[in-house]
Amino acid sequence: MSNPVRILSTKKLLSNQKQYLLNADFNVIEADFIHTDNKDFELKNINDNLIFTSQNSVLSILENPNLELLKSKHVFCVGLKTKALLEENGFNVMAYTGYAQDLAEIIALVYGSESYTFFSGNLRKDTLPDALKQAHIKFNEITVYETILTPQKISSKVDGILFFSPSAVESYLRENKIKDETCICIGNTTAEALEINKIKNIVVANQPTVENTIIQCINEFK
Repeated sequence: MSNPVRILSTKKLLSNQKQYLLNADFNVIEADFIHTDNKDFELKNINDNLIFTSQNSVLSILENPNLELLKSKHVFCVGLKTKALLEENGFNVMAYTGYAQDLAEIIALVYGSESYTFFSGNLRKDTLPDALKQAHIKFNEITVYETILTPQKISSKVDGILFFSPSAVESYLRENKIKDETCICIGNTTAEALEINKIKNIVVANQPTVENTIIQCINEFK
């Protein structure tokens, strides 16, 4: 009998997500390497269109008492789950993509004459704002949540590590080293955070979802 594959997830998975790994006879360790907190913010100087690049920013604005003011506006977002969350809450999503870079391109090519308000987190990447500036698109930004790194030491030996954000990579590397473990990443931006740190064994999910990352992990080790 060979030893079971040991996987570390750098965020706690939903029970049905974890079940995929258990059904594949993998051992699973889970720990949250980042934590998000909604911030208080004012809804003022809101432009005609809204941009969301994560579910966290949507969850934060859903708590705002003036939420209804936003629902008449068109929305552009990154991520299928972000889109679903917006639509469930009565928003009209005009366009969504898997990555911020692609969303910026669509906005610049098709909707470049419009104005935008980008709801973001404190550790957001510069990809989208930089691309909008470069295309001379009118936008402002409101920070609606904070990502807090929660590094911890993992002493168990693992074969694979699941990463779902660049912040989680940064948090993990504060207390741990990656040697020969395979890193399975939700997307390119997360993979880049590992590449910057000279880490080689990287696999990227073919769609940026948690489920797809897990499937990619199972395929990698089977």
